[in-house]
Amino acid sequence: MSTASLGSYYRTIITVAVVLLATAFLFSSLRVDAWVGLKPFFEWMGTTWFGVIGTTWGAVFAVVQAFHLLAMALMGGAIIVSDGRLLGLGFSEMDEREVLDKSHTIFSRSLAVVLLTGIFMACGVAMKIYYLEVYWYKMLALSVGILFTYGIKKPLLAKSLDDISPLVRRAVALSSLVVWFSVAGAGRWIGFSG
Repeated sequence: MSTASLGSYYRTIITVAVVLLATAFLFSSLRVDAWVGLKPFFEWMGTTWFGVIGTTWGAVFAVVQAFHLLAMALMGGAIIVSDGRLLGLGFSEMDEREVLDKSHTIFSRSLAVVLLTGIFMACGVAMKIYYLEVYWYKMLALSVGILFTYGIKKPLLAKSLDDISPLVRRAVALSSLVVWFSVAGAGRWIGFSG
């Protein structure tokens, strides 16, 4: 099946389908089977070099966590700047395309740092997060955020901004803020749960 048969919104349709499938998965018995099946992987994560370093040397874990938090702050700032510009709440003296492109570059680089440092930190507390239900919600929210950003927002905004309805631009910005604030909230919840 070619992407042309899905129309101009094929990425949006695919992203929505993936989110719906993930939601159906969450409410099925397959979720429990997958969770039980992941336990050996999390046990292995704790035995990797990252896991041993993360549990043995608290100072290393703290430094990595500091970079993780700094990258999340940069990522959050990039989201607020780009979505704020789409909503008309700031940076109106700058070219809109320039604001969106530069903030997306910062977002992408920050996301890479967040993912790399997050893997290290997860290895250091692998079995702890395995049993934290909120960790799985955060991973789901993070997956939705990444899919939304790279599957819907970025491709949509790659078009000429004049060709996109102001209502659609605002809806994308508000959706982005909701998704990423959900990720941040779930991440903060992990801190209170552990």
